[in-house]
Amino acid sequence: MTSHVLAIDLGKTGCRGSLRVDGSQVGYAEAPGAPGLAYATGVIAAERAIYAVTRQIDSLPTTFTLSVGAAGAASAPDAAAALARRLAEVPGAAAVAVTSDAVTAHAGALGGSPGVVLAIGTGAVATAVDDAGGFTRVDGWGPQLGDEGSGGWIGLEGLRAALRAHDGRGQRTILTEKAREHYGIELEALPKYLGEQDNPALIAAEFAPFVAAAVDDTAAAIMAAAASALARTVLAAIERSGIRPPVPYAITGGLTKLGAPLLEPLDRRIAHAIDRRDPIGDPIDGAALLGLDPTTALEALVTRISDTY
Repeated sequence: MTSHVLAIDLGKTGCRGSLRVDGSQVGYAEAPGAPGLAYATGVIAAERAIYAVTRQIDSLPTTFTLSVGAAGAASAPDAAAALARRLAEVPGAAAVAVTSDAVTAHAGALGGSPGVVLAIGTGAVATAVDDAGGFTRVDGWGPQLGDEGSGGWIGLEGLRAALRAHDGRGQRTILTEKAREHYGIELEALPKYLGEQDNPALIAAEFAPFVAAAVDDTAAAIMAAAASALARTVLAAIERSGIRPPVPYAITGGLTKLGAPLLEPLDRRIAHAIDRRDPIGDPIDGAALLGLDPTTALEALVTRISDTY
């Protein structure tokens, strides 16, 4: 029987959609992301982002499974259920599956096998699945309460350092000029500019690559702190899950593009506890897997609307 699945990876930075027929991608589209389902308008923003993707994909099949990994779903299960109900109205969506983007990241990276996955982008979260299917999540609390070491966190720390230097409260740093250049405004206008954004964490995350590339003590200290924060997240996930080291481990997400300034110190801090694996796939692969397979260890974390399941 031919399988049709529209897999959605909905993060705070972007929303990606992949239409797959019997495992082969036949359509793809991208759109801006959404702040997260935990926000007051998170469900509406998520629905808008997903529709922006579906409208771009030509020749959607008559019936298909719509499988979504959405930022914030783990913290807001009621919102995830509400999103699933709304998506059941998408023309052709005979089945809907909604879960956290952290869950789809784990499924994509380790193919449903036990282990720990660190997903880092605008936000940051580590997930662990043990041999019995027990699930542990560490961080992923959003930009106000957590996501330590994430792109949003690094960007904000860089902007704070720039403002401290501007005020004379901190040491001089190249980040001051980089912030002016990137945002095209004077530093005094940054609070108003960020406050006007629907997704301020995303705007702050834009600055993370500049922090990683900057060659001065302030930027280096921020990157070292980010690596330490992410290492604590991984090690806490291992300890809380009870999985005995060395633990199968993979890292995924757009922030991996920052490369050595972040990844080398992170690897050093967790090397004693992990068995490093290359990711099998990415979160959109995980969404495709979970959309069609209700028997994985992660099934309890998936909200489904379908006559089948």
